[in-house]
Amino acid sequence: MTTGNYAPREPESSSWDTEILPEGQEKVRAVQEMFDTIAPRYDLVNRIMTFRLDTRWRRKAVRLLALPKGSTVLDLASGTGDLCIDLQRVGIHPLSMDLSFGMLAADRSGSPRSQADILNLPVGDDSVDGATCGFALRNLVDLGSFFNELGRVVRPGGRIALLDVGVPHNPIVRFGNGIYFGKVVPKIGGWLSDPAAYRYLPKSVAYLPPRDEMLQMLRSAGFSDAVHMQLSGGITQLMLGTRD
Repeated sequence: MTTGNYAPREPESSSWDTEILPEGQEKVRAVQEMFDTIAPRYDLVNRIMTFRLDTRWRRKAVRLLALPKGSTVLDLASGTGDLCIDLQRVGIHPLSMDLSFGMLAADRSGSPRSQADILNLPVGDDSVDGATCGFALRNLVDLGSFFNELGRVVRPGGRIALLDVGVPHNPIVRFGNGIYFGKVVPKIGGWLSDPAAYRYLPKSVAYLPPRDEMLQMLRSAGFSDAVHMQLSGGITQLMLGTRD
């Protein structure tokens, strides 16, 4: 992985257990180790801290992916397989890929799975009908390279659906979400799982460029109709696109 063409907003350290966000290969190592550590209780913490809204967001992403039954879809940074399960429910065949072996070991979907660097996908050009990614964009070192990989492996007419945390447009919602995500979520994660990891995760939204910049990168990668949606008042964002 290589460093991207943008810098994280308000970066502050070289360790995800401090105020500064790691970059480059340090980020790769830290993210991989972090997800290996939190994998056993990852689903439990997600359900509690999102009040199970995470299940609704994933199902909406799959619905708006709008691919026919029998399609083959890469679920990238697949974690414990939640999106794979939702894809299976609508008759889609997911292939699970993640950098974290701990997450793949905790996968509950039964889908074919592979430990892989999703910036260098081990599949051929135009070889899949679509791709999904749930809440991992901010953990990548080079988002532009990831979008280019999507453009390489998804066939023309194929679809992508990408979820991540968002920054609400409404200032009141943004203020409340900032307090909850920045103060409450780390406490929940600390009680139930790894404190350092859940101090990092709220800060990691700073890695994401503005939505217009992400849409432009997607369009340059071959998804000219890429659109952005705010979910649940903007605390989550969803990007969709069709391969040209």
